[in-house]
Amino acid sequence: MSNPISLNIDHILAIVGPTASGKSNFSLSLCEEAYKKNLTIELISMDSALVYRGMSIGTAKPSNFHLASIKHHGVDICEPWESYSAAKFASDSMRWYQEARDRGHIPVIIGGTMLYWRALTQGLTNLPPADPIIRKKIELDALQHGWDSVYEQLCVVDPISAQRLPPGDTQRISRALEVFLSTGKSFSSWIQEDPYGKTRNDTSINSQLFSFEPEDRKWLHTRIENRFHEMLKLNFLNEVRTLMDNPLINQHLPSMRAVGYRQAWEYLVGEITEDEFINKSIAATRQLAKRQLTWLRAMPTRRVVNPQNSIQVKHAVSDCLNQLIEWSSK
Repeated sequence: MSNPISLNIDHILAIVGPTASGKSNFSLSLCEEAYKKNLTIELISMDSALVYRGMSIGTAKPSNFHLASIKHHGVDICEPWESYSAAKFASDSMRWYQEARDRGHIPVIIGGTMLYWRALTQGLTNLPPADPIIRKKIELDALQHGWDSVYEQLCVVDPISAQRLPPGDTQRISRALEVFLSTGKSFSSWIQEDPYGKTRNDTSINSQLFSFEPEDRKWLHTRIENRFHEMLKLNFLNEVRTLMDNPLINQHLPSMRAVGYRQAWEYLVGEITEDEFINKSIAATRQLAKRQLTWLRAMPTRRVVNPQNSIQVKHAVSDCLNQLIEWSSK
């Protein structure tokens, strides 16, 4: 066991970046180097898909070996039919942070769900709670008339939000329309009146972000495509079939709207062809990576690491470790 350390709660290191950029392998290298110095790192997953049990292949979840050898938080913590939110992550992550410190370990955040990071460090807009009755009505409307019809409704009552959201982003379209129908005030108005809301945490967080951002977008696209084909070889479709067999799971749940799972469901029920399934899944993953990079580039204090450059990556491991050691000595 590592020696107890004194890590200030206002210091936290995060490894962030778009999907398939190499964050997981980097974190494993960091944990190994830390162990050599008698320090133990616990990883806090900041990934909205890794929270779900039974969704391992399509989310590129860490292997059972790595989950057993390095303590991970935020992985396999809820069922696919349950909801998990950014606000819940903000609360859970601080609890995991404190638990790691109490064990004399160092917590490190890793992931690419940047809304979770905003919730943790800035808080979220004080939006009204979800209304399950209205949400169900919207889902039924979408089943009867299609999501294009729901999107058109949003364009009428909240054109600002509609313009910001792509027509295929059904989860956020549903939420924006739900807010208007439940309150009579548009989602965009709520955001404008209270852009951040009260911070969820009582303590400010001094963070250091190491952001994996490849210089060549084609490099990332190739990794995304190769990883998806590897998922198919690992029987990703069988994983989705198993989920579909569960009567508690339907295609409108947040878990089944995850990249890859949504397209797999469409394919398995005969809505699209196999080629369309593959192409749409890869395209959706690329779009996800693009959105993640947009979030990251709005953070001027981040430390950018080019994952294509092995020397940069090696130096980043050393710099992360030195930063953690410096904090632990204070």
